Amino acid sequence: MTPTIFVLNGPNLNALGKREPGIYGGKTLGDIEADCRSVGETLGFTIDFRQTNHEGVLVDWLHEADERAVGVAINPGAYGHTSIAMHDAIRAISVPVVEVHISNIHAREEFRHKSMIAPAAKGMICGFGPHSYILALHALKNITQ
Repeated sequence: MTPTIFVLNGPNLNALGKREPGIYGGKTLGDIEADCRSVGETLGFTIDFRQTNHEGVLVDWLHEADERAVGVAINPGAYGHTSIAMHDAIRAISVPVVEVHISNIHAREEFRHKSMIAPAAKGMICGFGPHSYILALHALKNITQ
């Protein structure tokens, strides 16, 4: 059975391709999903790719990942800067979590500089555009071997 990686996406990421392309680029979330599935297959993973605009759903998916996945790549969107619930959910699960951001959050508005997720995650990848997801999959491959 092929190990599964959950790739979770938070609020407003469904608008990629239309939303601030100068910051996030022109790829849609569907494009990123296709890239993740292709790379995941090459790395020996099944990719379970999901998006929601609801914080509690992300928390539920993190709990589910602990039962069904070997790791999680999560782009929490704005919840990364505010969600203690997601921080606590990541600390409560045993699989490694890599935080992903398309933009370099440290080069943006001050309120984006702090991540509530980073202290609970194995690591963070940000600023490499949609390729940040691919880097996270490679990191998870190295962590889970």
